[in-house]
Amino acid sequence: MTVPDWAAAVVAELRYPVVFATVSGAHLYGFASVDSDLDLRGAHLLPLPELVGLRHGPNHLRVDGIRDGVELDVVTHELGRFCAMLLRPDGYVLEQLLSPLVVATSPVHAELVGLAPRCVTRHHAHHYLGFARSQWMLHQRTGELKPALYTLRVLLTGINLMRTGELVADLRRLPGAPPYVPELIGLKAAGEHRELPADLDLGGRLAADVAALTADLEQARDASTLPEKPSAADALHDLVVRTRLA
Repeated sequence: MTVPDWAAAVVAELRYPVVFATVSGAHLYGFASVDSDLDLRGAHLLPLPELVGLRHGPNHLRVDGIRDGVELDVVTHELGRFCAMLLRPDGYVLEQLLSPLVVATSPVHAELVGLAPRCVTRHHAHHYLGFARSQWMLHQRTGELKPALYTLRVLLTGINLMRTGELVADLRRLPGAPPYVPELIGLKAAGEHRELPADLDLGGRLAADVAALTADLEQARDASTLPEKPSAADALHDLVVRTRLA
């Protein structure tokens, strides 16, 4: 996916300086539709007076709207809050930081990326198992392609992370994807809320693959050599202090 030229301008218009901003959502995951939102995620930096005074700046910024016919969803977190989130077993936060679709960057962003491997633990599997469960239930209720692709994507991302320590969010790049995935991606490209076609007989195969991949992720978690706890807490603390005082 090519990041629109105006995406950087959208980020530059935010109220506070941005440490980084990347593209997330379906564009990152490799199955965007012609009508998909553009999801931008990142971290912003509050001035020191708004951190130590009585009037605190926002830990969370959100901007939405439409630009060139594209629906926007822009979310950033204050640097300290974002670093605290990195220390939790939340794969979504890691995916935002490590997204290759970069809209805005900085030396601090580069440091965060360098510290990301020290934030990964075997407990990130719980995030992917829980996310897959909720998306699969959504697919069963609606019959839509999107949550089916999300289910496969998060399971495969979690398996790969547990086995290799490498975060890969793009379903097209993940090993072990069922052979019908490219066809599903092609079908979803026509519309964000398209249903699984009735003449595409995947019901039994899809359910069986989801069950098998769920078991694979649980096994990969149990066998993983990833640590129990992140080791980047002190380094992230120092980075936040240095950046805020600079």
